[in-house]
Amino acid sequence: MIVGLTGGIGSGKSAAAKFFIELGIDVIDADEVSKNILLENKKAKEDFIAEFGSRYIKNNKIDRKLLRKEIFKDKTKKKILESIIHPAVRDEISKFIINSDSIYKIVMVPLIVETNSVEFYDKIIVIDCETKLQLERASNRDNQSKENIADIMQNQASRKERLEIADFVILNNSDLENLRGSVIKTHQKLLGIKLDE
Repeated sequence: MIVGLTGGIGSGKSAAAKFFIELGIDVIDADEVSKNILLENKKAKEDFIAEFGSRYIKNNKIDRKLLRKEIFKDKTKKKILESIIHPAVRDEISKFIINSDSIYKIVMVPLIVETNSVEFYDKIIVIDCETKLQLERASNRDNQSKENIADIMQNQASRKERLEIADFVILNNSDLENLRGSVIKTHQKLLGIKLDE
């Protein structure tokens, strides 16, 4: 069974993923894979350099600031970049699924609604929290202004859109212990264990 784990910025996806890992579940972070794909995937790197040149790669590291400044603001260039990155990320996720012997596998991905990839998953878990908390958590974690985080949130699916695709919702308005308890309950439901709630 392939389970998508999603949620907006600052909702607590990574914290929830750690608790699933503690329960023995294999998790792949699609964001992490996509961050490193241009360096680690030979074909993606060659395609990227052929399209954009090598000036974005310095000391075998991607200059993300320059990339964001010049490519992410240009819709055409952004589409070309995504057409290089997304297939390579999908390949890595497929390899992860094939090689995992976990009872179910979790793909942690922020953009399930936005990439129209709902069909890829057998079940979807949405980590949800109040917008005010999202802003606080993400701005503290990323050392960014709440305005910057609000801009990112504007470009993500709304809470309503995410909740509409959810098979399971984990509410993360409290502390890590509560989140751990909710993850354990969701894990039990995924295993088909009947719970008295």
